[in-house]
Amino acid sequence: MRSSKTIHVISAHAEGEVGDVIVGGVTPPPGETIWNQRSFIANDGVLRNFVLNEPRGGVFRHVNLLVPPKHPDADAAFIIMEPEDTPPMSGSNSICVSTVLLDGGIIPMQEPETHLTLEAPGGLVRVRALCKNGKAERIFVQNLPSFADKIEVPLEVDGLGTITVDTAYGGDSFVVVNAEALGFEIVEREAKEIAKLGVKITDAANEQLGFTHPENSDWDHISFCAFCGPVSKTETGLTGKSAVAIQPGKVDRSPTGTAVSARMALMAAKGQLQQGQTFEAVSIIGSRFTGQIVGPAKVGGRDAIVPEICGRGWITGTHQHMLDPSDPWPEGYQLSDTWGA
Repeated sequence: MRSSKTIHVISAHAEGEVGDVIVGGVTPPPGETIWNQRSFIANDGVLRNFVLNEPRGGVFRHVNLLVPPKHPDADAAFIIMEPEDTPPMSGSNSICVSTVLLDGGIIPMQEPETHLTLEAPGGLVRVRALCKNGKAERIFVQNLPSFADKIEVPLEVDGLGTITVDTAYGGDSFVVVNAEALGFEIVEREAKEIAKLGVKITDAANEQLGFTHPENSDWDHISFCAFCGPVSKTETGLTGKSAVAIQPGKVDRSPTGTAVSARMALMAAKGQLQQGQTFEAVSIIGSRFTGQIVGPAKVGGRDAIVPEICGRGWITGTHQHMLDPSDPWPEGYQLSDTWGA
Protein backbone atom coordinates (compact mmCIF):
# COMPACT_ATOMS: atom_id res chain seq x y z
CA MET A 1 0.00 0.00 0.00
CA ARG A 2 1.18 3.51 -0.75
CA SER A 3 -0.13 6.66 0.87
CA SER A 4 0.85 10.30 0.97
CA LYS A 5 -0.75 10.60 4.43
CA THR A 6 -1.85 8.19 7.14
CA ILE A 7 -4.22 9.36 9.87
CA HIS A 8 -4.73 7.12 12.90
CA VAL A 9 -8.25 7.07 14.34
CA ILE A 10 -9.99 5.37 17.24
CA SER A 11 -13.69 5.24 16.44
CA ALA A 12 -16.32 5.63 19.13
CA HIS A 13 -19.92 6.55 19.75
CA ALA A 14 -21.74 8.15 22.68
CA GLU A 15 -25.27 6.87 23.17
CA GLY A 16 -25.46 6.23 19.42
CA GLU A 17 -23.78 9.34 18.01
CA VAL A 18 -20.49 8.75 16.18
CA GLY A 19 -17.51 10.72 17.50
CA ASP A 20 -14.25 9.36 16.08
CA VAL A 21 -10.95 10.56 17.58
CA ILE A 22 -7.75 11.28 15.64
CA VAL A 23 -4.88 10.03 17.80
CA GLY A 24 -1.98 10.29 15.33
CA GLY A 25 -0.76 11.33 11.92
CA VAL A 26 -1.79 15.00 12.18
CA THR A 27 0.42 17.77 13.51
CA PRO A 28 -1.26 20.41 15.72
CA PRO A 29 -2.66 23.27 13.62
CA PRO A 30 -1.18 26.74 14.07
CA GLY A 31 -2.70 29.01 16.71
CA GLU A 32 -1.95 30.46 20.12
CA THR A 33 -5.22 29.15 21.57
CA ILE A 34 -7.40 26.09 20.98
CA TRP A 35 -10.00 28.49 19.54
CA ASN A 36 -7.42 29.84 17.08
CA GLN A 37 -6.51 26.27 16.10
CA ARG A 38 -10.21 25.50 15.66
CA SER A 39 -10.54 28.54 13.39
CA PHE A 40 -7.58 27.43 11.29
CA ILE A 41 -9.12 23.99 10.76
CA ALA A 42 -12.50 25.54 9.92
CA ASN A 43 -11.05 27.99 7.41
CA ASP A 44 -8.44 25.69 5.91
CA GLY A 45 -10.85 22.83 5.35
CA VAL A 46 -8.27 20.25 4.24
CA LEU A 47 -8.42 18.00 7.32
CA ARG A 48 -12.18 18.45 7.70
CA ASN A 49 -12.77 17.45 4.10
CA PHE A 50 -10.42 14.48 4.26
CA VAL A 51 -12.03 12.85 7.30
CA LEU A 52 -15.66 13.99 6.92
CA ASN A 53 -16.29 13.83 3.19
CA GLU A 54 -16.93 10.59 1.35
CA PRO A 55 -15.37 8.09 0.75
CA ARG A 56 -13.83 8.14 4.26
CA GLY A 57 -16.60 9.98 6.05
CA GLY A 58 -20.25 10.82 5.65
CA VAL A 59 -22.93 13.12 6.97
CA PHE A 60 -23.39 10.82 10.00
CA ARG A 61 -19.81 11.23 11.24
CA HIS A 62 -18.14 13.61 13.69
CA VAL A 63 -14.36 13.57 14.07
CA ASN A 64 -12.28 14.98 16.93
CA LEU A 65 -8.62 15.96 16.70
CA LEU A 66 -6.56 15.49 19.86
CA VAL A 67 -4.07 18.34 20.34
CA PRO A 68 -1.77 19.37 23.21
CA PRO A 69 -3.67 21.58 25.65
CA LYS A 70 -2.89 25.27 25.98
CA HIS A 71 -4.35 25.77 29.45
CA PRO A 72 -2.12 24.59 32.33
CA ASP A 73 -5.06 22.90 34.08
CA ALA A 74 -6.01 20.75 31.08
CA ASP A 75 -4.96 17.11 30.65
CA ALA A 76 -5.84 17.03 26.93
CA ALA A 77 -7.47 19.21 24.30
CA PHE A 78 -9.68 18.44 21.33
CA ILE A 79 -11.10 20.15 18.27
CA ILE A 80 -14.52 19.01 17.08
CA MET A 81 -15.30 18.63 13.38
CA GLU A 82 -18.99 18.21 12.57
CA PRO A 83 -20.53 17.93 9.07
CA GLU A 84 -21.01 21.68 8.71
CA ASP A 85 -19.47 23.33 11.78
CA THR A 86 -16.33 23.32 13.89
CA PRO A 87 -18.08 24.16 17.18
CA PRO A 88 -17.03 25.47 20.59
CA MET A 89 -18.12 22.31 22.40
CA SER A 90 -20.04 19.05 21.96
CA GLY A 91 -21.40 16.83 24.70
CA SER A 92 -21.43 13.56 22.76
CA ASN A 93 -17.98 14.25 21.33
CA SER A 94 -16.53 15.07 24.76
CA ILE A 95 -17.88 11.72 26.00
CA CYS A 96 -16.30 9.96 23.00
CA VAL A 97 -12.97 11.73 23.56
CA SER A 98 -13.00 10.88 27.28
CA THR A 99 -13.82 7.24 26.49
CA VAL A 100 -10.99 6.98 23.95
CA LEU A 101 -8.49 8.67 26.28
CA LEU A 102 -9.30 6.29 29.14
CA ASP A 103 -10.27 3.03 27.45
CA GLY A 104 -7.45 3.49 24.94
CA GLY A 105 -4.85 3.97 27.67
CA ILE A 106 -3.81 7.45 26.51
CA ILE A 107 -4.54 8.85 29.98
CA PRO A 108 -4.11 6.48 32.95
CA MET A 109 -7.40 5.18 34.34
CA GLN A 110 -8.05 5.24 38.07
CA GLU A 111 -10.77 2.96 39.41
CA PRO A 112 -13.43 3.47 40.59
CA GLU A 113 -13.31 7.10 39.43
CA THR A 114 -11.03 9.11 37.15
CA HIS A 115 -11.00 12.91 37.05
CA LEU A 116 -9.60 14.86 34.13
CA THR A 117 -9.93 18.27 32.52
CA LEU A 118 -10.42 18.69 28.80
CA GLU A 119 -9.85 21.88 26.87
CA ALA A 120 -12.47 22.37 24.17
CA PRO A 121 -12.32 25.33 21.77
CA GLY A 122 -14.95 27.09 23.90
CA GLY A 123 -13.16 26.53 27.22
CA LEU A 124 -12.38 24.01 29.94
CA VAL A 125 -14.73 21.13 30.75
CA ARG A 126 -14.33 18.97 33.82
CA VAL A 127 -14.79 15.22 33.40
CA ARG A 128 -15.56 12.57 36.00
CA ALA A 129 -15.53 8.99 34.74
CA LEU A 130 -16.88 6.00 36.63
CA CYS A 131 -14.50 3.16 35.78
CA LYS A 132 -14.57 -0.58 36.36
CA ASN A 133 -12.50 -3.48 34.98
CA GLY A 134 -10.59 -1.22 32.59
CA LYS A 135 -13.71 0.39 31.14
CA ALA A 136 -14.97 3.96 31.58
CA GLU A 137 -18.59 2.97 32.14
CA ARG A 138 -20.17 6.39 32.56
CA ILE A 139 -18.84 9.85 31.77
CA PHE A 140 -19.92 13.02 33.59
CA VAL A 141 -19.06 16.26 31.79
CA GLN A 142 -19.34 19.67 33.44
CA ASN A 143 -20.17 21.72 30.38
CA LEU A 144 -19.53 25.34 29.44
CA PRO A 145 -21.81 27.96 31.05
CA SER A 146 -25.17 27.84 29.29
CA PHE A 147 -27.90 30.44 28.98
CA ALA A 148 -31.30 31.27 27.54
CA ASP A 149 -31.18 33.83 24.74
CA LYS A 150 -34.68 34.57 23.41
CA ILE A 151 -37.78 33.08 25.03
CA GLU A 152 -41.09 32.45 23.26
CA VAL A 153 -40.54 34.60 20.19
CA PRO A 154 -42.36 34.30 16.83
CA LEU A 155 -40.61 32.79 13.82
CA GLU A 156 -41.92 32.67 10.26
CA VAL A 157 -41.16 29.34 8.60
CA ASP A 158 -42.08 28.62 5.00
CA GLY A 159 -44.82 26.00 4.94
CA LEU A 160 -45.51 26.30 8.68
CA GLY A 161 -46.47 29.94 9.10
CA THR A 162 -45.66 31.55 12.43
CA ILE A 163 -44.40 29.29 15.20
CA THR A 164 -43.15 30.12 18.69
CA VAL A 165 -39.54 29.26 19.49
CA ASP A 166 -36.80 29.78 22.05
CA THR A 167 -33.10 30.24 21.42
CA ALA A 168 -30.33 29.23 23.82
CA TYR A 169 -26.64 28.35 24.15
CA GLY A 170 -25.42 25.13 25.74
CA GLY A 171 -21.86 25.00 24.40
CA ASP A 172 -23.41 25.46 20.95
CA SER A 173 -26.34 27.56 19.74
CA PHE A 174 -29.91 26.30 19.31
CA VAL A 175 -33.36 27.23 18.16
CA VAL A 176 -35.77 25.17 20.27
CA VAL A 177 -39.25 24.17 19.09
CA ASN A 178 -42.22 22.31 20.56
CA ALA A 179 -42.16 18.92 18.86
CA GLU A 180 -45.69 18.01 19.91
CA ALA A 181 -47.13 21.25 18.50
CA LEU A 182 -45.51 20.41 15.16
CA GLY A 183 -47.00 16.91 15.18
CA PHE A 184 -43.90 14.90 16.13
CA GLU A 185 -43.73 12.05 18.64
CA ILE A 186 -39.92 11.84 18.24
CA VAL A 187 -39.79 8.27 17.02
CA GLU A 188 -37.42 6.68 14.51
CA ARG A 189 -39.75 6.80 11.50
CA GLU A 190 -39.86 10.61 11.79
CA ALA A 191 -36.10 11.12 11.51
CA LYS A 192 -36.00 12.18 7.86
CA GLU A 193 -38.83 14.67 8.27
CA ILE A 194 -37.34 16.10 11.49
CA ALA A 195 -33.95 16.52 9.79
CA LYS A 196 -35.46 18.28 6.75
CA LEU A 197 -37.73 20.58 8.75
CA GLY A 198 -35.03 21.27 11.33
CA VAL A 199 -32.68 22.65 8.67
CA LYS A 200 -35.50 24.90 7.39
CA ILE A 201 -36.23 26.18 10.91
CA THR A 202 -32.53 26.74 11.65
CA ASP A 203 -32.10 28.74 8.44
CA ALA A 204 -35.18 30.84 9.25
CA ALA A 205 -33.94 31.47 12.80
CA ASN A 206 -30.57 32.65 11.54
CA GLU A 207 -32.24 35.04 9.11
CA GLN A 208 -34.83 36.44 11.52
CA LEU A 209 -33.45 36.03 15.04
CA GLY A 210 -29.70 35.52 14.83
CA PHE A 211 -27.32 34.76 17.65
CA THR A 212 -23.99 36.14 18.87
CA HIS A 213 -22.24 34.79 21.92
CA PRO A 214 -21.72 37.74 24.31
CA GLU A 215 -18.12 36.75 25.10
CA ASN A 216 -17.10 35.24 21.76
CA SER A 217 -18.23 37.33 18.80
CA ASP A 218 -16.75 34.75 16.40
CA TRP A 219 -19.70 32.47 17.25
CA ASP A 220 -22.45 34.38 15.49
CA HIS A 221 -25.03 31.91 14.24
CA ILE A 222 -27.55 29.30 15.34
CA SER A 223 -26.20 25.81 14.67
CA PHE A 224 -29.05 23.41 15.39
CA CYS A 225 -32.78 22.98 15.82
CA ALA A 226 -33.88 21.04 18.91
CA PHE A 227 -37.32 19.42 18.74
CA CYS A 228 -38.37 19.01 22.37
CA GLY A 229 -41.22 16.82 23.52
CA PRO A 230 -43.34 17.24 26.65
CA VAL A 231 -41.73 16.60 30.03
CA SER A 232 -42.97 14.46 32.88
CA LYS A 233 -41.93 14.29 36.51
CA THR A 234 -39.53 11.71 37.92
CA GLU A 235 -38.43 11.03 41.48
CA THR A 236 -35.45 13.36 41.02
CA GLY A 237 -36.67 15.88 38.46
CA LEU A 238 -37.97 15.73 34.90
CA THR A 239 -37.66 13.61 31.76
CA GLY A 240 -38.55 14.21 28.13
CA LYS A 241 -37.75 13.22 24.56
CA SER A 242 -35.83 15.37 22.11
CA ALA A 243 -34.29 15.23 18.66
CA VAL A 244 -31.71 17.62 17.28
CA ALA A 245 -31.48 18.36 13.56
CA ILE A 246 -27.87 18.89 12.49
CA GLN A 247 -26.87 20.73 9.32
CA PRO A 248 -26.87 19.81 6.48
CA GLY A 249 -29.69 17.40 7.35
CA LYS A 250 -29.38 14.56 9.88
CA VAL A 251 -30.75 13.79 13.32
CA ASP A 252 -28.42 13.31 16.26
CA ARG A 253 -28.67 9.73 17.44
CA SER A 254 -27.83 10.77 21.00
CA PRO A 255 -29.84 13.22 23.11
CA THR A 256 -27.15 15.88 22.29
CA GLY A 257 -25.26 17.11 25.34
CA THR A 258 -25.18 20.75 24.30
CA ALA A 259 -28.94 20.59 23.61
CA VAL A 260 -29.57 19.11 27.06
CA SER A 261 -27.52 21.98 28.52
CA ALA A 262 -29.38 24.59 26.45
CA ARG A 263 -32.75 23.09 27.38
CA MET A 264 -31.85 23.08 31.09
CA ALA A 265 -30.85 26.75 30.79
CA LEU A 266 -34.25 27.51 29.26
CA MET A 267 -36.09 25.49 31.92
CA ALA A 268 -34.14 27.31 34.64
CA ALA A 269 -35.01 30.69 33.11
CA LYS A 270 -38.67 29.67 33.04
CA GLY A 271 -38.61 28.39 36.64
CA GLN A 272 -39.20 24.76 35.61
CA LEU A 273 -35.91 23.20 36.80
CA GLN A 274 -33.94 23.94 39.96
CA GLN A 275 -30.33 23.33 40.90
CA GLY A 276 -29.85 19.72 42.05
CA GLN A 277 -32.81 18.34 40.10
CA THR A 278 -32.09 15.99 37.22
CA PHE A 279 -33.30 16.16 33.66
CA GLU A 280 -33.22 12.91 31.71
CA ALA A 281 -33.26 13.48 27.94
CA VAL A 282 -34.31 10.59 25.71
CA SER A 283 -33.16 10.49 22.09
CA ILE A 284 -34.97 9.35 18.95
CA ILE A 285 -33.37 5.87 19.34
CA GLY A 286 -34.13 5.67 23.07
CA SER A 287 -30.63 6.46 24.36
CA ARG A 288 -30.32 8.77 27.35
CA PHE A 289 -28.26 11.62 28.75
CA THR A 290 -28.91 12.78 32.30
CA GLY A 291 -28.28 16.42 33.11
CA GLN A 292 -28.39 18.62 36.15
CA ILE A 293 -27.65 22.21 37.08
CA VAL A 294 -24.62 22.25 39.37
CA GLY A 295 -24.45 26.00 39.89
CA PRO A 296 -25.16 29.51 38.64
CA ALA A 297 -22.92 31.43 36.26
CA LYS A 298 -22.70 34.70 34.36
CA VAL A 299 -21.94 35.04 30.65
CA GLY A 300 -21.44 38.58 29.41
CA GLY A 301 -23.46 39.89 32.33
CA ARG A 302 -26.45 37.63 31.74
CA ASP A 303 -27.67 34.86 34.02
CA ALA A 304 -26.45 31.40 33.10
CA ILE A 305 -26.11 27.93 34.57
CA VAL A 306 -23.26 25.47 34.93
CA PRO A 307 -24.69 22.21 33.54
CA GLU A 308 -23.43 18.69 34.00
CA ILE A 309 -24.38 15.95 31.58
CA CYS A 310 -23.72 12.26 31.81
CA GLY A 311 -23.83 9.40 29.33
CA ARG A 312 -21.94 6.37 28.05
CA GLY A 313 -19.41 5.90 25.26
CA TRP A 314 -17.99 2.86 23.49
CA ILE A 315 -15.01 2.28 21.21
CA THR A 316 -16.07 0.64 17.93
CA GLY A 317 -12.74 0.13 16.14
CA THR A 318 -9.44 1.51 14.96
CA HIS A 319 -8.72 2.86 11.50
CA GLN A 320 -5.89 4.19 9.37
CA HIS A 321 -7.21 6.64 6.80
CA MET A 322 -4.89 6.85 3.82
CA LEU A 323 -4.55 8.83 0.60
CA ASP A 324 -3.23 7.14 -2.50
CA PRO A 325 -1.30 9.81 -4.48
CA SER A 326 -3.26 8.88 -7.61
CA ASP A 327 -6.70 9.31 -5.98
CA PRO A 328 -8.55 11.93 -8.08
CA TRP A 329 -10.61 13.04 -5.05
CA PRO A 330 -7.96 13.83 -2.41
CA GLU A 331 -10.41 15.83 -0.26
CA GLY A 332 -13.39 13.59 -0.99
CA TYR A 333 -16.80 14.69 -2.21
CA GLN A 334 -20.35 15.46 -1.13
CA LEU A 335 -23.55 14.62 -3.00
CA SER A 336 -26.99 16.11 -2.40
CA ASP A 337 -28.65 12.72 -1.87
CA THR A 338 -27.25 12.70 1.68
CA TRP A 339 -25.53 16.09 2.12
CA GLY A 340 -28.41 18.28 0.95
CA ALA A 341 -28.17 21.22 -1.42
